[in-house]
Amino acid sequence: MKVIIKGTNLELTEALKQYVNEKIGHLEHYSEEILEARVELETSTHHQKGFFRCEVNLDLPHMQVLRAESTGADLYAAIDLVVPKLRTELERHEGRAHGQDRSMKRDLKSIFAWRPWRKG
Repeated sequence: MKVIIKGTNLELTEALKQYVNEKIGHLEHYSEEILEARVELETSTHHQKGFFRCEVNLDLPHMQVLRAESTGADLYAAIDLVVPKLRTELERHEGRAHGQDRSMKRDLKSIFAWRPWRKG
C-alpha cells in the first residue's frame, strides 16, 4: 500500500511521517484491497489555535473510497482517533462484499436448480 502524506500549515517531520506510516500501514491487516492511502494533516490558523485535523482517504478497487476524519488538541491523538474509524469502515465494506457474494450464489443456485422438464 502506498501512503501519501500532505501537511497543511505544519511541517512534516520524519518522526511524524514514520508514525503515520506505522498507524495507517497497519490497516493492511484488515484488507489487502487497499491500493493507496492519502493522509492530510492540518493545523488550524483561523479561530481556534492548537486545533489539529487528520483526514484519511483509502482508495479501493473499482473507484471506491473510504474516508475518515478526526480532530484533536494533539496531532498524534488525531491520528490515533482516525484509525479505529477506518477499521470500522473496512470491516463494513468487507461485510457488504461478503453479503453480495452470498446473495449472488443464492440467486445462481435458484436459477440453475430450476428445471422445467422435471415434474415433481
